[in-house]
Amino acid sequence: MTLTPTKISKQTGAFALLDSLIRNGTKYIFGYPGGAILPIYDELYRWEKQNLIKHILARHEQGAIHAADGYARATGQVGVCFATSGPGATNLVTGIATAQMDSIPLVIITGQVGRAFIGTDAFQETDIFGITLPIVKHSYVVRDPNQMAQIVAEAFYLAQNGRPGPVLIDIPKDVGLEEFDNYIPVRQRDILKLKGYRFKFRTKRNQIKQVLEKIKESTQPLLYVGGGAVTANAQAELRELAELFQIPITTTLMGKGCFLETHPLSLGMLGMHGTAYANFAVSECDLLIAVGARFDDRVTGKLDDFACHAQVIHIDVDPAEISKNRIPQIALVGDVKIILQAILKEQVFTPDIDVTQTAPWRKRILKWKQTYPLLIPDSQGLSPQEVINTISEISPTAFFTTDVGQHQMWAAQFIKCLPRHWASSAGLGTMGYGLPAAIGIQIAYPNNPVVCITGDSSFQMNIQELGTIAQYKLPIKIIIINNKWQGMVRQWQQSFYGERYSHSNMQAGAPDFSQLANSYGIKSKRIDTVFAFYDEIESALKIDGPILIDVQVNEDENCYPMVAPGKSNSQMMGIFKRNPENQNLKVQLITTAK
Repeated sequence: MTLTPTKISKQTGAFALLDSLIRNGTKYIFGYPGGAILPIYDELYRWEKQNLIKHILARHEQGAIHAADGYARATGQVGVCFATSGPGATNLVTGIATAQMDSIPLVIITGQVGRAFIGTDAFQETDIFGITLPIVKHSYVVRDPNQMAQIVAEAFYLAQNGRPGPVLIDIPKDVGLEEFDNYIPVRQRDILKLKGYRFKFRTKRNQIKQVLEKIKESTQPLLYVGGGAVTANAQAELRELAELFQIPITTTLMGKGCFLETHPLSLGMLGMHGTAYANFAVSECDLLIAVGARFDDRVTGKLDDFACHAQVIHIDVDPAEISKNRIPQIALVGDVKIILQAILKEQVFTPDIDVTQTAPWRKRILKWKQTYPLLIPDSQGLSPQEVINTISEISPTAFFTTDVGQHQMWAAQFIKCLPRHWASSAGLGTMGYGLPAAIGIQIAYPNNPVVCITGDSSFQMNIQELGTIAQYKLPIKIIIINNKWQGMVRQWQQSFYGERYSHSNMQAGAPDFSQLANSYGIKSKRIDTVFAFYDEIESALKIDGPILIDVQVNEDENCYPMVAPGKSNSQMMGIFKRNPENQNLKVQLITTAK
């Protein structure tokens, strides 16, 4: 099949763009048209007619970029989105920042006013290049259509190599229209000949030997794994290393799925709302092996007290992350997968492994697991923890997306997901992310179950994307954890602001979500009682097509454990302690534990 829709003697900038996108592996574009980008959409029309590419029409530009983001997280490929100039471009800013914070590879195409009008405050002109400079990996303004193929190839290379991130290409309207002769496609491998494009860091064998020595000397080692391991597809290497040396693993919110959470060595998530046993382990370990993680504040709590007894080995592809928040004893800069492979390969030459010296450490962690488990509260109404845990049990192979807040943290605690089956805005904490991200994932995997877990507040941030789900008949299952509050805001107001609930209640003005879904032609269900809850959820999740399930949960439920601001990870609020003398496993609420 030819890549060109028609044979023409001259090519336009828009033609060069579409041809280059397809040559770089683009199958789907998520976008919303407008005046300045119409020449590109006109060219897109021709390519779509020949089934060479497919455009997914979002209902808002923020929905488009979050969908591209979800597509990229699930597939590991570059997500692509289109928007026009002015408000179309500025509506992308939150999504660009979301991708930048979480290291997600995106190529963002924005229309711009014609070259002659730039700087004149023309209709729908904004300097999106300047606006987004702090939140992109790189950006371009295409001044010459002859440069289009080169720029697109560079953008794809930069977006997905090294530490991934979003790359912006701003295209003036007349550049898309302008014809030029001798169009020559550019491949990514062609640009590697240019100076400065090759990764310069190499891990020395001596460093690998030092890592192995530290591991073998340690009696209380811990693997602390972030999104970099997911990006590198290092799941197999990570598991082999953990099992070889019997090292417990805790993951960040971005690292979920890179290690099987039902594995005996898994401690789940650490940090502000992490498991008690993960936070105790990081506070007591003597060797912390950070793999593709950046020591962010939601993980570390009080930084001076984070893993304060431990020597640190930091493995990351981005040299800027080394020593940014914590100075390691050993730093290895490079692809996480390749470095872990090198460690495992070097181990063959020094096979003396004694896991008995770490046995007391694992036994201690097991006791913490048994004493301070994640438990579902025994309450009269529906607890959000029970709802989310039930969803995880019913759909263990589903792709999960979340919005931000209490439901996000409960989902991180209770959902056990597969690699790349988790998409959540971690660094920026973007409400409204979950629904459009689910769209991107369902487009990538049309035959796989996709579940969006959202809150009644977050859901209303991009509620219009129900229209996209309806148009493309996407069988997404939307679960609203409806507590009628901005749940995490309410929890903080209760805990730290004297129960002054300033503008955090969402009941007044709330829509009937079921009727709203029905107006889009989407099935719906409202669940508000414990009776037959499991069966209702199970039947709803197994229907064909999309469905919205509005679950009325207890309004005053708080998300625990919780590390308060300025506290160390071992000082957690609201740990549920199992009472060994009570066969019914009733719990008591305590503040700290060891």
